Amino acid sequence: MKLHDDKLRALGLAVIQVETQAVAALAERINAEFVTACKLMFKCSGRVVVTGMGKSGHIAGKIAATLASTGTPAFFVHPGEASHGDLGMITQQDVVLALSNSGETEEIVKILPIIKRLGVPLIAMTGNPLSTLAQEATVHINVSVAQEACPLGLAPTSSTTAALVMGDALAVSLLEARGFTRDDFALSHPGGSLGKRLLLRVSDIMHVGHHIPVVPVSALISTALLEMTEKKLGMTAIVDTEHRMVGIFTDGDLRRMLAKSLDIHQTTIAQVMTADCAVISADILAAEAMQIMERKKINALIVVDEEQRAVGALNMHDLIRAGII
Repeated sequence: MKLHDDKLRALGLAVIQVETQAVAALAERINAEFVTACKLMFKCSGRVVVTGMGKSGHIAGKIAATLASTGTPAFFVHPGEASHGDLGMITQQDVVLALSNSGETEEIVKILPIIKRLGVPLIAMTGNPLSTLAQEATVHINVSVAQEACPLGLAPTSSTTAALVMGDALAVSLLEARGFTRDDFALSHPGGSLGKRLLLRVSDIMHVGHHIPVVPVSALISTALLEMTEKKLGMTAIVDTEHRMVGIFTDGDLRRMLAKSLDIHQTTIAQVMTADCAVISADILAAEAMQIMERKKINALIVVDEEQRAVGALNMHDLIRAGII
């Protein structure tokens, strides 16, 4: 069979159109049953146990992961394994969320009596409101679709997309209801770049002690240049006798100074420094420091304490190394 570019594009577009319509149809399913399902999971003192078989199982696993990462403790149980011991993972404090497009999946139907015996609330997400699973559930969420995107009507496509989107709707609704914050999200994602952006603070990556470039306000420009060269941060803090910040001298200031043909061995740094400079505190997020640098179009910042004493230094390269950028 010869492949034609236009034909392939048309086929791909047709799939997207069918699945878009399937998702749009879900809007009317955000109803009383949806609200009840949210309340059951919100009030759950245990875990939301998500189960599904085949393609529905893959979607169930993703929903469980999304719930868990957004403040609703959850895990996936394979319904086939559930009949061979894994049902012991379900406690009376849990809620079960079962996915099956037909609502007649044998492995799930087989464990319904046990779920009933435990007295565990059962949320069913199916494409058939008259199915066994839907009828036995505490609450049923209808995720039926008009057609699969597969032209044969066999491969789960639109149906799995609809279930996935409804799962996201549940998870995000619960996230909002719980008042789940960016910091809460970061605590469950500490290893990724997002976790770094949300958790890492300036104090974790700033230069401290003798690594801070600093000269007294009475120093000559030549002394400040030596300090900048040694500390390699592209700037130096200018401080008074109490080590409080009075200004900063950067590579940019140096370029502007060179245009004035000043004698660096006779001119004090106070004459060329930037007095009204941006400073930050050590306890702010590193991501906030990056935003300040970007907004002010600068590459370095001095970190100060409550008395405006220089206690650290930070430049854009430190943020890059830390994975903030």
